[in-house]
Amino acid sequence: MALKSTICKAQIQLADMDRHHYDDLSLTLAQHPSETDQRLMVRLLAFALNASEDLAFTRGLSTDDEPELWRKDLTGAIELWIELGLPDEDRLRKACQRSRQVILYAYGEEGAVRPWWDKLQHRLSRFDNLIIWRLPAEQSRELAELADRSINLQCNVQEGQVMLSDSRRTVILDPEPLLGVD
Repeated sequence: MALKSTICKAQIQLADMDRHHYDDLSLTLAQHPSETDQRLMVRLLAFALNASEDLAFTRGLSTDDEPELWRKDLTGAIELWIELGLPDEDRLRKACQRSRQVILYAYGEEGAVRPWWDKLQHRLSRFDNLIIWRLPAEQSRELAELADRSINLQCNVQEGQVMLSDSRRTVILDPEPLLGVD
């Protein structure tokens, strides 16, 4: 018998001073049985950092030809493709060919992102439409502590720093730009 996804409801009060975007987000996420709480929360973070009216979650882990999040225009063309983790070069190349802009939030266990980046940096720098952010391992692990079936967060973004708070704790993230961020 196949395991079912866990449905998570998230309420986020977003104040993104860097983009001048303020919103109250009401989101429903399906957490795949193989998806960790850390990955779920990185997906939620990616949504908050790129929030717009047309941004949507996709089938994610259950399909290979879709990103975690995307934004399409009225014709169905992909404007924004958002990836998570440490994908291989082929996946990022295909994403860059299919979308006007690709953003990757690279995260992983301590010591995993740097070797991945050192190996692919030269090859990935050829893509004009690719932006890569590294989430520090300890900070992204702390995100998992905010996971729940009912999530209520305050998200503040200012000068590149992200602060996520619930009623019990606050997690501060300092995403590091690796590629395509001026």
